[in-house]
Amino acid sequence: LAEMLCLSGLSVALALALVPGPSEALKEGDCEVCVTFLGKFYQSLKDSNANFNSADIEQALIKSCKDAKGKENRFCYYIGATSDAATKMINEVSKPLSYHVPVEKICEKLKKKDSQICELKYDKQLDLTSVDLKKLKVKDLKKILEEWGESCKGCAEKSDFIRKITELMPKYAPAAAKARTDL
Repeated sequence: LAEMLCLSGLSVALALALVPGPSEALKEGDCEVCVTFLGKFYQSLKDSNANFNSADIEQALIKSCKDAKGKENRFCYYIGATSDAATKMINEVSKPLSYHVPVEKICEKLKKKDSQICELKYDKQLDLTSVDLKKLKVKDLKKILEEWGESCKGCAEKSDFIRKITELMPKYAPAAAKARTDL
């Protein structure tokens, strides 16, 4: 009898171990970069009537990652879709996408393989229409230029960075530039 109880206890423990816990599901805001980037990528595949096979998706993902900047580039690096990546988990994305698995589920699986993927968060976006550039730190001014893919060669003072941003604003943030002239 004791042996039977022990066995049934073991099978209950085994059954519980196989049931995924509530911690597996993504919470609101989890894997922000993964979900957003893969969501846009999946939509672009649908829009271009792409072949939904693993190899084509993998090629498209590598191509998409070439243009990725900031946190999205870091995400691409983590899944191995950049040329300098150390690991290759790209098939963990391309294969499920070929079966139209929801991006949240893909990110959930990626989180189990590499938790860093879900720790990526987008930087807060500045509202360029109303922000006082003079009150920003130089680091933040540099970040604005970096997001635009620009740099400020020869800039030494904060005012140099502000001048460069104001000069480039019509090109990269036309709505903000227009709103600022109305101020």
